[in-house]
Amino acid sequence: MTDLLSGINSSQDLKSLTTGELIQLSEEIRKKIIEVVSKTGGHLGSNLGVVELTVALHRIFNSPEDKIVWDVGHQCYTHKLLTGRKKSFHTLRQSGGICGFPRREESSHDHFNTGHTSTSISMALGLSKAGELLGQNNQYIAVIGDGAMTGGMAFEALNHAGHIGANIIIVLNDNTMSISRNVGALSRYLNNLRMAPTYKKFRKDLDCFIANIPAIGPTMQKLELSVKHLLVHGMLFEMLGFTYLGPFDGHNIPLLLETFEKAKSMKGPRFIHVLTTKGKGYSPAEKDPTCLHGIAPFDIESGKPLKKKSKITYSEAFGRSLVKLAEENNTIVAITAAMPDGTGLSEFAKQFPERFFDVGIAEQHAVSLAAGLAANGARPVVAIYSTFLQRAFDQIILDVCLSNLPVTFCLDRAGLVGDDGPTHHGVFDISYLRFIPNLLFMAPKDEDELQDMLYTAIEYNGPCAIRYPRCEVMGVPVKKHPRKITPGKSEVLKDGNSLIIIGVGNMLKPAMDAAVLLEKEGISTKVINLRFIKPLDEDLIINSVLECKTVITVEDNVLTGGVGSSILELLEKKGIDNIKLARIGIPDRFIESGCTEVLYERCGLYSKGIVERAKKLLTSASMYNPGRLEKVRR
Repeated sequence: MTDLLSGINSSQDLKSLTTGELIQLSEEIRKKIIEVVSKTGGHLGSNLGVVELTVALHRIFNSPEDKIVWDVGHQCYTHKLLTGRKKSFHTLRQSGGICGFPRREESSHDHFNTGHTSTSISMALGLSKAGELLGQNNQYIAVIGDGAMTGGMAFEALNHAGHIGANIIIVLNDNTMSISRNVGALSRYLNNLRMAPTYKKFRKDLDCFIANIPAIGPTMQKLELSVKHLLVHGMLFEMLGFTYLGPFDGHNIPLLLETFEKAKSMKGPRFIHVLTTKGKGYSPAEKDPTCLHGIAPFDIESGKPLKKKSKITYSEAFGRSLVKLAEENNTIVAITAAMPDGTGLSEFAKQFPERFFDVGIAEQHAVSLAAGLAANGARPVVAIYSTFLQRAFDQIILDVCLSNLPVTFCLDRAGLVGDDGPTHHGVFDISYLRFIPNLLFMAPKDEDELQDMLYTAIEYNGPCAIRYPRCEVMGVPVKKHPRKITPGKSEVLKDGNSLIIIGVGNMLKPAMDAAVLLEKEGISTKVINLRFIKPLDEDLIINSVLECKTVITVEDNVLTGGVGSSILELLEKKGIDNIKLARIGIPDRFIESGCTEVLYERCGLYSKGIVERAKKLLTSASMYNPGRLEKVRR
């Protein structure tokens, strides 16, 4: 059998293939994705589910003139293979390789650098309206999953597009999943559409009947609308102004080609509902679509990760601690936005189903829901990835902090997260949270301190945030009973009088390692575990700074507005200006994909990088003679 994929160098090459060849090509693409992702890691299930859908889209439409916008973008691997990136596909999510999400810099076929959800309809609508203004006659397609449809922004865009009669096509990729199983009333509604063959047959017959009536009056239009309401509990999308087509089998290429061709010939807002299977064609991914949604390198035969975990993750440590606390405090409730597994809340959901809320991909609602719960006596814990909590910034300020409500925000995946790249790095949260009044903000150095901070936050009578990284825990034994930490109190992990290193959270490990290396060179180093990003331990910091006069701050957050900035602000407030201070953190640029350890090294956030920065700082302060490798006594 001819290898068709080897001959596909652009989406235009699909135009000459027969339907049978498109089916064969789809299977070759599926095998290619499995082969590469098994080595690089990546989003597996979501990509296997849209192979035929993507092939059909590129066959019927003329990308990049016809613009296809992928919501989130974690289903774009077939799209990349068909648009000139086949030869570099083996570099997927690797340092210097192609991104796991759409990337404008990679190809003219990628129109946005996506990575967050529920945005595609707004983006496609903007493209469409700009095209009208410029006199273009192109098609604009948004491909969005049913999980992403739980985000309110998607419905804001649907409402606008339907209202203005925009020339736009929405393709709903309905696989009943986001990362975990979808929840909510919309999910039930879509299920009704999936299970409505009677309506589909009746509508086809009704359309045929109406087409043969010379003059369709308002009576017949009302009749058609009434039938839809009767048989499918209300055609939501048509009521919003869209022509609804579907649902269709998203793996049936002949049917997809026919449907897209029909939609292409129509004008105005069109909504195509396709049903797909997440992980299609790969048995392990079909059986366990949640675990094989995003996966590290794995064994193809079994679907199991090649690298076995030796310890639990911070997410799991958080989940276990919360369950333990909830056993003794029945006011604790947990909230997540479509990620019970990723945030470590699955066990909490099993043990306390009436106290667990998965709101779908709706971070804004999650935060305001927590505000309502807290205002009436509950103690809500909101667990959301750092990068996704950005989407609820206004609600954090106005709905929680302004009213000083006891909501605990647990920011998973703080810091650099590796292969998912710039859309997923949690490197902005210190900057976007620390200036908010009333908010207590913490970062643990290990899992033991995480447990103490969680207990402190739940007992605190006001809003709190705790940030922790995406990695395995340090391996510190967890105490049976957590303790309260006095708000605003840091701790000295190592004493010294030549240099201070102030570290936060995950950065205490390289800070301590650097201190050991510096001591070997005769540099007495104090290491402070900040613990509280807000409020700062002003007394400890000022007294230490006045003693040593040379300070390095180390943080896995952007330098602008981060911990280092807060220390500088403190020194300015106290009128202290004869201090040498260096800040090590994430530079003012978006950090690309790659191995987490390598990315941290490039930012100077590792022990040797801290040592090098310390030597330069001490030399500039005339306090260290690198030739003699000894401390200069003052």
